[in-house]
Amino acid sequence: MGRVDGGELFVRTLEAAGIDTLFTLHGGHLDAILQAARDHGFRLVDTRHEQAAGHAADGYARTTGRTGVALVTAGPGFTDVVTAIANAHLDCIPTLFVTGAAPLREAETLPLQGGLDQVAMAAPITKWAHRVTHTERIPELTAQALRVARSGRPGPVLLELPIDVLFARVDEARAPIPTRLGPDTAPAPPPEAVERVMDLLAAAERPAILAGGGAFFAGAEAELRAFAELTKIPVFANAKARGMLPDDHPLAGRGFAHLGVAASAMGAAADLVLVLGARLGLFTGGRGARLIPPGARIVQVDIAAEEMGRNREVDLALAADCRETLRALNAAAAGRPWPAREAWCGAIRTVRDGHRALFSEALRSEKAPIHPYRLATEVARALPPEAVVVADGGETASWLDMVAEVGGGGRWLSHGYLGCLGTGMPFALAARVAHPDRPVLCLVGDGSVGFNFAEFDTFVRHRLPVVTVVNNDGIWGMSAHGQDLLYGEGRRVVTELGPVRYDRAAAGFGCHAEFVAEPADLRPALERAFASGRPACVNVLTDPNVIAPITRSMVGSSRAVGESAGREGGAGGGSVPLPYYEDLEE
Repeated sequence: MGRVDGGELFVRTLEAAGIDTLFTLHGGHLDAILQAARDHGFRLVDTRHEQAAGHAADGYARTTGRTGVALVTAGPGFTDVVTAIANAHLDCIPTLFVTGAAPLREAETLPLQGGLDQVAMAAPITKWAHRVTHTERIPELTAQALRVARSGRPGPVLLELPIDVLFARVDEARAPIPTRLGPDTAPAPPPEAVERVMDLLAAAERPAILAGGGAFFAGAEAELRAFAELTKIPVFANAKARGMLPDDHPLAGRGFAHLGVAASAMGAAADLVLVLGARLGLFTGGRGARLIPPGARIVQVDIAAEEMGRNREVDLALAADCRETLRALNAAAAGRPWPAREAWCGAIRTVRDGHRALFSEALRSEKAPIHPYRLATEVARALPPEAVVVADGGETASWLDMVAEVGGGGRWLSHGYLGCLGTGMPFALAARVAHPDRPVLCLVGDGSVGFNFAEFDTFVRHRLPVVTVVNNDGIWGMSAHGQDLLYGEGRRVVTELGPVRYDRAAAGFGCHAEFVAEPADLRPALERAFASGRPACVNVLTDPNVIAPITRSMVGSSRAVGESAGREGGAGGGSVPLPYYEDLEE
């Protein structure tokens, strides 16, 4: 037994947990870890901004189902990654964020990159945040961090490693490496609860399944598909669960919103909804009945009991692991007869594919600038079934969400509750690192691409052939169009950009670059980008006047403020439209 430093102890603990990939940006505080990781053969992916490293760790977890790890240096390194921590927190993504810190012995001396209580700052947006004060405790506290990140409802954790604690050397015998980093079993529902679910499903005429991140991180893909096919129940998925039932499956309803469209446009309202690992928040209709009909019975399965009944009363609440629950449901369902539900499933398929008729003219048009639906459709058509698809941007992501065919869990990475722009390129970076044999496509708005544009350099340095397509309409799309809807034309404020040549800037980093202004040139440019085998930027000029359906649905009541009672000179009363939220009643 010899003496080792804290970096070696930290890396050995990660290795015991099956972790071998780290996203980082260099800072001297981290060198003890970086040197040990190099010696142990870890994959070290260094980005150009700590925010990108944090988002990449988040994206790695989203696409693999495993814990992502980001290392950042003290002070500005930590503050730069706060947005990524918050994004992982609101979407319940298992991630370990490790930050360096000034020496403990120099507290209150105004040291370099010190003077911040990083743990206190991280506490509100993590499941657990802790400062390590003794080198020999690094293995046990790292193991604790990994357990917390994945136990119950997953989420981010932060471990602060002061430089004097990390660089210090201790006898190996004083710092054993933990080997048990998780439970051997997961909580399952009791038999009587399973029977109640069966009875509710048997009585339902139009049941639906809403699958969320709890189903994906439980590893329930095979069980979900088996249950849907056995019971003939359509499955809708949020961004984290998208593809668990492939989008081209007859029972796939795609996004949660289609459940609400089925009720409003088709007159086909679900009468029972089985919510699997999805919280009852904005993406499931919030406090209203926009997605889940008011008369529908709700069965909610979630590992976190405190989520039961948020915003909406439920009829049956099962605090259990989604995979274990589906296994029990499959066993119980196998001995029962189930109707074909052809009319119900047919209505869902009609809703799912309804956008094709709505935008058929946009697909045929050869006018420039290009319609964003045409762009998204051509991107989707260029992708093989095994591809990982990343979407970033308020309106941009929604266009691709309509048309992308996602073939498996972890192959669709996009926005969540933080509504954070700039995640696209780091998510794509992580996807290509995690899946070196899968094509990776990132469709990003021209606003979003500016946040982490320098990651084109990371793609080049690490030989990651990600194809990035920029939806370049010269505006902050959802913001500019939102102002048009709320205030009328000519009232845009700080929402306009310009026709920037992002392709030329990407070429400067060493990327394959394409500029597309005409619809006929789009498909060939995409084919050349994929065929290049290099990181690529396809910069596409699109129509800035097309308002995405998602913007109309999210900007208040989609009326101009001037049309509302209560505008200047109005008679009072009525309502005030708000972007993104329910209108204000006066």
